Amino acid sequence: MAQGNEADGRIAELVENILAETPLKAASFIVTIYGDVVEPRGGVVWIGNLIDTCAAVGISETLVRTAVSRLVAAGQLLGEREGRRSYYRLSKAAGSDFAAAARIIFGSAQAEGWQLVHLSGARAEERMQALERAGYARLDPRLAIGPAREVPGSADVLMLRADSPDPKALAAFVDAYWDLAPHAAAYRRFLAQFAPAARLAETSPLTPAAALTMRLLLVHRFRTVLLHDPRLPAVALPKDWPGMEARRLFSALYRLLSPLADAHIGRTFVSGAGPLSAITGQTEGRRALLETQAA
Repeated sequence: MAQGNEADGRIAELVENILAETPLKAASFIVTIYGDVVEPRGGVVWIGNLIDTCAAVGISETLVRTAVSRLVAAGQLLGEREGRRSYYRLSKAAGSDFAAAARIIFGSAQAEGWQLVHLSGARAEERMQALERAGYARLDPRLAIGPAREVPGSADVLMLRADSPDPKALAAFVDAYWDLAPHAAAYRRFLAQFAPAARLAETSPLTPAAALTMRLLLVHRFRTVLLHDPRLPAVALPKDWPGMEARRLFSALYRLLSPLADAHIGRTFVSGAGPLSAITGQTEGRRALLETQAA
């Protein structure tokens, strides 16, 4: 127990350092809780679990309740009551969004090629902005180029595959349309923040609650960095690109923390129907995907 308490103290110090460098917003962290814990276990949880989990990272009950109300107003959560307890479930639209984000976080790292996307019809500017958020570069008001993957809002869209056999031409093209320096810096910060936690988790026993707190912070920070990254094809990235090392660290640390974190979820998290399962087909599927990225 003494060893566990010492390790938890070191985890608490690491958590404090991470939060000091990259503070949390309540609504965003609750989204992470739903994505990592709740969505693969049915999508509904007692608000008391959200309050307790957020307290571990310094988010007050008042902030949790305010953030949940805003997520309800935004159509991401739906409230329901059983007796005196309030439960919140993911809306259908939010569930689809969470599943798409999970495929990016736990799935393959990079696209394999390029495509041109031409927008026709109405709301071209709004749709172009969605493409830019997904990592595409605007070439003109209706034409964008980016990694070959699913396009948000595919109606009235023409997609053409593109290729460049000249590495120098490709490097010049990437330099002209993407500023990768902020993304590289974000990955390096992620590595600096979580490499000590990986070393600790490998050598010291943690309590289940501490393991879940660290896993949620791991997912939160990696999600933030990854979903802002344009995730260009690997052939277009610099040789010293830190994104792959960050993904390997995420995979290793997530798998190290998961047995204890999942046990804590199974013992303490509940929905109106009863306790959430520690392990589900979706959680096993995520860990299997991460296994393939370990090498």
